[in-house]
Amino acid sequence: MTNIDEKARTTTPPKRADARRNEQILLDAAAALFVTGGVDVPVRDIAAKAGVGTGTIYRHFPTRADLLTAVYQHQVDACAEAGPALLASSASPYVALGSWIDLFVDFLVTKHGLAAAMQSGKPGFTNLHLSFLDRLLPVCAGIVAAAVEAGELQPDVGAFELMYGVGNLCAGAGADPRYDARRMVRRLIAGLRPPSE
Repeated sequence: MTNIDEKARTTTPPKRADARRNEQILLDAAAALFVTGGVDVPVRDIAAKAGVGTGTIYRHFPTRADLLTAVYQHQVDACAEAGPALLASSASPYVALGSWIDLFVDFLVTKHGLAAAMQSGKPGFTNLHLSFLDRLLPVCAGIVAAAVEAGELQPDVGAFELMYGVGNLCAGAGADPRYDARRMVRRLIAGLRPPSE
């Protein structure tokens, strides 16, 4: 660690608990609206959903790019953290997989909009894009392995292949009202079950 890093760590105070809580509420509200209304949803709508004023959003995220990047990272973190919790609390690993894939679909729908909005090539966003698979692949692999071990998935199902397939099914989400990505993803997951004896 350099002296500059050490100085930054000692001079930047940690966020207060209420500030962190407000930030989480804002990110949850923004993510929900991005899924349903796209990433260009007005800041005032995000503020209204979060129950705060627009000034609060700008205090936490001075630019829309800051907000988009934070939502992206927030969704990656939420998706990664949900995997073990779902495995522990669901009726079966297959049920946990279905619930986790729903969260992953929410992330992907938002991700496609974020990617289009962040065409500026900012390095921070590029790094997020490159790291999301590194963070989420082990989580998916753990759930898939548990479902295979329980006999609820065919033994040759791979986490990367599954995530890639779900990603491709979500690529057209929102482009045409006749296409329901969630329904197609549910069919994909159902098709991974072992054949009936």
